[in-house]
Amino acid sequence: MKYRIVADSGCDINQASGEKLDVTIVPLTIYIGDKEFKDDQSLDIPEMLKIMNETQTAPKTACPSPGDFMEAYEGDEESLFVVTLSSGISGTYSSGIMAREMFLEKKKKFIHVFDSLTASVGETLVSMKIHKLVSEGLGELEIVKAVNKYIKEMKTLFLIDSLDNLIKAGRINKLVGKVASALHVKPIMGGQDGTIKLFEKTRGYKRAFNRLIDMIGEIGENLEEKTLGIAHCNCLKRAEEFRDAVLKKYNFKNIIIVSMNGLSSVYANEGGLVIAF
Repeated sequence: MKYRIVADSGCDINQASGEKLDVTIVPLTIYIGDKEFKDDQSLDIPEMLKIMNETQTAPKTACPSPGDFMEAYEGDEESLFVVTLSSGISGTYSSGIMAREMFLEKKKKFIHVFDSLTASVGETLVSMKIHKLVSEGLGELEIVKAVNKYIKEMKTLFLIDSLDNLIKAGRINKLVGKVASALHVKPIMGGQDGTIKLFEKTRGYKRAFNRLIDMIGEIGENLEEKTLGIAHCNCLKRAEEFRDAVLKKYNFKNIIIVSMNGLSSVYANEGGLVIAF
């Protein structure tokens, strides 16, 4: 099967993963104050983070248009598998679906748009799953069925080191946020039915770090059959420490580490980790 994977830039795929995945990325746009950033390979993420942390207003993001997706759908492959951010947190899935409908009015091609129900390295794992199933010789509809099952079973958790963006966005009361920051409260959040929920609040990064490791065993099943994905925001050493701690406790089939693109970095902020399995 001649195929291609298309994903929005919520999908954190880069050389750090060690995976050779040919994925066409459709970028989101990030707005910080009066500045606009395209979330593509040219984005200087450390510089963007610096500007973001110096800006008083919350960053905003805009999903790709249907036209952006249609452009990505062009090509001579028979099959396209499209992976988007969860429809519960972004409009990219809707854009991808609209683009599919418009594209198929003009040309014939198999296109399936997956609502990943996740973000960041969760999207990366979905893309890897598609690639694996194609290489095993499964047909298009078999792949869709298997990937939808994989998405439904996936767990996504993230640890935020800084509350600044949540305070700026009004998701945490300013006074409460300042007190929480002073007390070094670290929220552990995660995906639930395609939306983001606060799971726990822990005092101190080390406690939160260890709690996140414990939660893997509490909510995960058959870990020896699964890949753990770890995405980090400008903190590779922290991600490697997390991987090493996980290896001492669990027997994952594989563990990958990726650095976050712009979109994930905006929400996780410097020092943030996202894990999926």
